[in-house]
Amino acid sequence: MSQIPQAKVDRTLEHLRSAVRDYGRVVYSNSLGAESMVLTDLIWSEVPEIEIFTLDTGRLHEETYSLIERLERRYQRRFKVYYPDPASIEAWVHGKGINGFYDSIENRQGCCHIRKIEPFRRAIAGAGAWVTGVRHEQSASRAQAVPVEVDAANGGIAKVSPILEWTHEDVWGYIRAKKLPYNPLHDKGYPSIGCAPCTRAVEPGADSRSGRWWWENADSKECGLHPKTRVVTLNKSVL
Repeated sequence: MSQIPQAKVDRTLEHLRSAVRDYGRVVYSNSLGAESMVLTDLIWSEVPEIEIFTLDTGRLHEETYSLIERLERRYQRRFKVYYPDPASIEAWVHGKGINGFYDSIENRQGCCHIRKIEPFRRAIAGAGAWVTGVRHEQSASRAQAVPVEVDAANGGIAKVSPILEWTHEDVWGYIRAKKLPYNPLHDKGYPSIGCAPCTRAVEPGADSRSGRWWWENADSKECGLHPKTRVVTLNKSVL
């Protein structure tokens, strides 16, 4: 029987509420993965002061778009959706090709910048902190993440990661116990889901990020939303 990791839920809510107290306007960047189902449920049910947004890159799986609709029906709330600049997309495709991101890391990172980073920066403009669903288990680079960081790449905004210590079993135990909707691609071997051309299924037990940008080496497998940052040293109650 699936169980809710109540102690971790309580700690996560403490992080979220502390972020609101300490930073004022707090936004959550919803990636629509399994971790996002947990955080969406906790935020919309318990800490509705936090704004939830998502990024539509224009290359998402159909299952992801359907999930947005299912979540909005369940919670009777609307996501704020941010889109890439059409002129920038047109110029990039004209210069690199429709799938030019396969040709080099530079091209792929350029595509991610247009489709994800620029809309993301519009979404967090004016916020004091943004919330992520990063977990230590997800990859070697994310194993070094801390609960609160200064996101120097985005103007020094605080970056709050309230479910770092949750395990894969914790996340899915919560989803199943609460009967939450989730992306059906998870049942087909996709632990991490991004844009359709850049995501594939992985073997059981593989690094959860190994299906993202599989043609690149492991060190480059981030879109740019989670660069290396530093720990907040201020006396914030969320720490």
